[in-house]
Amino acid sequence: MLNLKIIHKIIGTLLFIEAAVMSGCMGLSLYLGEDDSLAFIISVILTIMGGIAFKYIGRDADNSLGRREAYLLVTLTWIIFSLFGSFPFMISGYITNFTNAYFETISGFTTTGCSILDDVESLPHALLFWRTMTQWIGGLGIVFFTIAIIPSLVGGNVKVFSAEATGPIRAKMHPRLGTTAKWIWSIYSMLTIECAVCYYLAGMDLFDSLNYAMTTTATGGFSTHNASTGYFHNPYIDYTAIIFMFLSGTSFTLLYVTLVKGRLKQFFKNEEFRLYIVVVLIATISISILLIRDNGYHWSDAIRVSLFQVTSFITTTGILNDDPAQWHHITWVILSICMFLGACSGSTSGGFKCIRSVMVITILKNEMRRILHPRAVLPVKVNDSNVPYSNQVTLLAFLTAYMTLCLFTYFSMILMGVDSTNSITIALSCAGNVGPTLGLEIGPTMSWGILPDTVKWLLSGLMLMGRLEIFTVLVLFTSAFWKDN
Repeated sequence: MLNLKIIHKIIGTLLFIEAAVMSGCMGLSLYLGEDDSLAFIISVILTIMGGIAFKYIGRDADNSLGRREAYLLVTLTWIIFSLFGSFPFMISGYITNFTNAYFETISGFTTTGCSILDDVESLPHALLFWRTMTQWIGGLGIVFFTIAIIPSLVGGNVKVFSAEATGPIRAKMHPRLGTTAKWIWSIYSMLTIECAVCYYLAGMDLFDSLNYAMTTTATGGFSTHNASTGYFHNPYIDYTAIIFMFLSGTSFTLLYVTLVKGRLKQFFKNEEFRLYIVVVLIATISISILLIRDNGYHWSDAIRVSLFQVTSFITTTGILNDDPAQWHHITWVILSICMFLGACSGSTSGGFKCIRSVMVITILKNEMRRILHPRAVLPVKVNDSNVPYSNQVTLLAFLTAYMTLCLFTYFSMILMGVDSTNSITIALSCAGNVGPTLGLEIGPTMSWGILPDTVKWLLSGLMLMGRLEIFTVLVLFTSAFWKDN
């Protein structure tokens, strides 16, 4: 049988952590004397009560997790965290519809960044900061965050890490997963602080620099202004965002090896990183040429704007410094490809991941050679390491599941009255946790509030599956998962 007590116990502890983070926003609200103070006070109390209830149910739990418990724990954690995280929006009255509040919150925790708010600037500072915090915590994973600060909480840390981490190949920095988690979160925090300082020096005030730094390094995209970073009209801010989006889309293990251990050559030996750079360069050059030819941009502005949007889409950050809906439709195709590919595994970005693309390219090359040499033994190698056959099968299964989910969402949305262009880009955006969509009815700079509630629940599920790499959630719907044997 499933060990449900340990799941309740861990979720209870996680809710205490969520209440602690929420309390920081409550303190900010009380300090500023804004009208969301009572909402945060009530939300903190409700979250603590929820934590106590879960801990009570999980009392005397055996402190160990099997693989099935790990998958169920991770999925339930994200669902329940989003439920309690939606309370400040609803209780404050800034989002009155539960569907909208839940959609906004799960969009934050999954770092998707799509929003139902038409005017984010009307929100009090504490609510804006809470939106930002949901993305920053969700950037590397809610349960993974807990492993970093309370490594002894979970007996099956490796299984939890497997259920929540991104990418098909999960390298560890240290034999102990708790130490690995601390190193990754240290790098993540360091990037966030450095990004905030750079934003501040580039011209943002302290509040904006903190918010944009957290959503940039989380590759989330929530903004404190309706026009995103385009509000500032500042090239220095744009280039700061480009640098930190790019770094946050790089494998944190690779950043550790190169920056902490000083092995800079590893950057350019890594096949995934090389593909990442090549895609960014080709997409940027292509869009720059189109902007100069069709939209009359000066070459310097064309390079800056196109590099910004390509980096934003491929890292699935989703912040904007221009409106791509006004560009040539060919640029939409290029950005959609970036949206699908995503950046590196082991980063905060979503999408298919460059490491999987490297594996697909290698498999295709091997098949071409096998046609000419049927008896040849052609191993699939990535970074000079053999990829086991089981991983290759998993890769093709993931690609099939990814495309099937996108097509299912696409057709479902069309049946619910959403136009074709928006349907396919919204599906890709949610599955890849990107945020912006490309279309006229719901453009990159527009709110998703006009979508029917049924569509929002469908997309909430897709965002969750995209963040947890599909199988973590899908396996719960199989009969084998619930069998005792």
